[in-house]
Amino acid sequence: MTRERLPGGLYAITDSQLIPAAKLTDQVAAAIRGGAAMIQYRDKTSDREQRRQQAAALALLCHDHAIPLIINDDIELAAAVGASGVHLGKSDDTVRSARKVLGADAIIGVSCYNEFERAVEAAGEGADYVAFGRFFASQSKPDAVTAGPELLPRARQSLGIPVVAIGGITPDNGQPLIIAGAHLLAAIHGVFGQADVQASARRYAELFGAPT
Repeated sequence: MTRERLPGGLYAITDSQLIPAAKLTDQVAAAIRGGAAMIQYRDKTSDREQRRQQAAALALLCHDHAIPLIINDDIELAAAVGASGVHLGKSDDTVRSARKVLGADAIIGVSCYNEFERAVEAAGEGADYVAFGRFFASQSKPDAVTAGPELLPRARQSLGIPVVAIGGITPDNGQPLIIAGAHLLAAIHGVFGQADVQASARRYAELFGAPT
């Protein structure tokens, strides 16, 4: 999966606090069966070797399903496992640094919180998508800044790259964000914090009219 084929739909993000290590691959597979368009591997707690093993397993799974796998924060890990790309936050390396390591076809996303100018800068550096949020109260990031939905059409019209919405998004409140301009809806707890991961992913995918 290359940057020219960045899909729209559900962007399912893993969380080591929600998913037991032994069940990670199975739960991501369930999210893909439910219609997830893109996966992000996000683990802030495990040691480096476990993260490498898990990311490598997910890279194989996502490759088999032609689904992009994005690695949160870690450019070196993304390169090591052959992931589709990396997602960068405010304290991470630059888009240019990631592109130098991962190559021209890598998918590089940037968290922009509620900062439109940060999104403009990221797009100018060659980011493939920008992410705004949180839009609603979030169980995964309860202290995150709040973003207004007006950012979505502004970014969609001005930047020329896909826009991701994240933060407390559910199948019940996500549709207005899609209408406003979100190309992808990112979800952590809304997918992997649910008893039936596949069914939960399907509810998001259905907002985009995706066949599941």
